[in-house]
Formats: sequence, structure tokens, C-alpha cells
Amino acid sequence: MSASADSAREGATPRAPRRAAATSARRRELATAAIALLAAVAIGSALMMIVRRSPGDVWLAMIARTASDPSKLGQILYRATALTLTGLSVSLALDAGLFNIGGEGQLTLGILACAVVGAALPRGTPAVVAIPVCTLAAAAGGAAIGALIGALRVARGAHEVITSIMLNEIVAGIALWIGNAYLFQNGTTTGPAIAPGAELPQLPLAGSAANVSIALAALVVAGVWWVGARTTWGQALRAVGSDPEAARSVGIAVGRVRVLAMTAAGALAGLGATNFVLGHRHAFEEGLGRGFGFVGISAALLGRLHPLGIAAASLLLGFLSVGGLAVGDKVPKELTEILQGVVVLAIAVAVPWVRRAARARARSEDVIA
Repeated sequence: MSASADSAREGATPRAPRRAAATSARRRELATAAIALLAAVAIGSALMMIVRRSPGDVWLAMIARTASDPSKLGQILYRATALTLTGLSVSLALDAGLFNIGGEGQLTLGILACAVVGAALPRGTPAVVAIPVCTLAAAAGGAAIGALIGALRVARGAHEVITSIMLNEIVAGIALWIGNAYLFQNGTTTGPAIAPGAELPQLPLAGSAANVSIALAALVVAGVWWVGARTTWGQALRAVGSDPEAARSVGIAVGRVRVLAMTAAGALAGLGATNFVLGHRHAFEEGLGRGFGFVGISAALLGRLHPLGIAAASLLLGFLSVGGLAVGDKVPKELTEILQGVVVLAIAVAVPWVRRAARARARSEDVIA
């Protein structure tokens, strides 16, 4: 009994510091998100007072008007679905040490591919075929842009931020050209409708745009978490992101991991097309999904790159957007749009502050010990 107890203690000893470190890291991430939210609320309240409105009245009205209206709740879910996917796209790339700000282009090409394939399907195509085919087309469209960004980084050393920005503009221009030349009908900026079997059911929320693509987003959240936490691929991804040279020294193909990470990140952003095309508009439209790639960066940072955190942050950002329109009679709607940027700036300030506080606390505990 004594020997087995000793061996159990020996096995537990190395795990205890790791568990403590993980707990400490989670606390820091939660503290960072909390500080950013409090700062955003404080700054938003100050802006409300500048326009001579009571912050308390505005915040309460925003909550009450959205919570009591099923249509507005549905719009929050609709926005959160796309933001979750684009936020996960940013998070996955950051795990590999890459900053994917190409979500706009990846989402746009995903929307275009999804709509074109959906419209090309025979009208009688069953849903069991049409929906998976269109979903794969959306993911492939986004993945193509992500793979190009990753390949340029690995093969030519082109920084992914620069290539992402340029490709966002290039894809937007190509999509508009294709639309004008081949898709737009009757003088509009809307293309042909997708096959009826490719349409996703709407959620019963007072006619809102919310649809069952939210279930796909939930599955992607679970899948990204599982890959990151339970697979060797997830470990290789984080190893490359934290120390590429150390990862290379243990046999990890850093370049290959980076290209695959950007490809997967692009596919995640492209999947947002299921929300916009299959679940709502049922056709390609100029400007459809615009802005969600950039706001997804806010969701990823506010969610501290954790899949569940990103989903929660997406709901919050969706609430700010929809709630801002709900209180448009009280404050300018641009104010809530400003708050989304404030959240990112607050996180940028909170991260080093929380880290310094954690180091100071650790030093004081060492002195006491």
C-alpha cells in the first residue's frame, strides 16, 4: 500500500504545477475579458452622457427592448452565427502564430461559391445532397484564399497581414465583376436563387433571419475545441505559434502547419456563407456579409481565442449591434458600432496590465514563501 501511494504521489507531482498554471492562465484570460467589457461599458456610458442621455436608461432600454422582442433575439443569433465562424477563423490562425485579417475576402468568396453552386444545382435536388454540396463549396471558397495567404507566407515570406488586406480588395473586386458580368438580374445586384433543396429552415423567431446554420456553428465550436485540446495536430499548431524554432527542432514541419492552419482558417470563414446564403438571402448579393470578417477579429480577441469564449463574445457583439438599433431613438446607432472597436482597444491595454499584475503577485508569493 505504501509503495502504491508513493508511486501515485510521484505521478501526481508533475501534474500539479501544470494544473495550477492552467488555472492561473484561465483566470488571467477571464480578468482580461472582464476588464475590456467594463472599460467598454464605461466609455460607452461617457459617450452617452456627451449626447446628454442617461447611461442607465439607455443600457436598460437596450436590454429590455431586445429581450422582449423575439425578432431582435433572432437577429442577435443571426449575427452571432457568422461572427462565431469568422472569430474561430482568426483564433485558429493565431494559434499558429499567424494573424488572419483576410476573413472579409474568405467570407466573400465563400458566399460567391456557395451561391453559384446552389444556383447551378437542378431545382429538384434533395436537401440531403444540396445542403452538403453548397456547404463544401462555401468552405472551399474560403479555404482557397486562406491557402494562398499561407503559401505566400511560407514560400515567399510575404506577411499575412499585407497579403490578407490586398486579397480582401481583390476578391471584392472579382466578386463584383462576376456579379455584373454573369449573375445580377433585372438591373439589381442580386444573382439567381439557389435550388430550393439548399435552403436552410428559419428559426421560429418572429420572422428574423436566424436559421439552423447556428447548429453548424455550434458543431464547429465543438470541433475546434476538440482539435485544439485533444489532438496532436492541435499541439503542433500551438507549438508552431509559441516557438517555431523549437517546433522545427523536434521535427514539426513548420511551413506545412502554417499553410494548413491558414487553409483551415479560410474554410471556417467561408462557412459563414451558410448563414447568409443558405439560411437567409438564398442568392448572391453585392455586399452580403460585408464587415463580419473584421468584426470577427473583435469576437476572437474578446473571447480570448477560446472557442466557447468566441461564441459568447459573438453573442455580446450581436447584442450591441441589434441593441444599438433598438435604442436608436435615444442615442446615435454609430455609438454602439464605436463600442466594438473600443472592446479591441480595451483588450490591447488590458492584456499587458493583467500580465504585469500576475507577475507582481507571483513575485510577492515567492517572497512570502
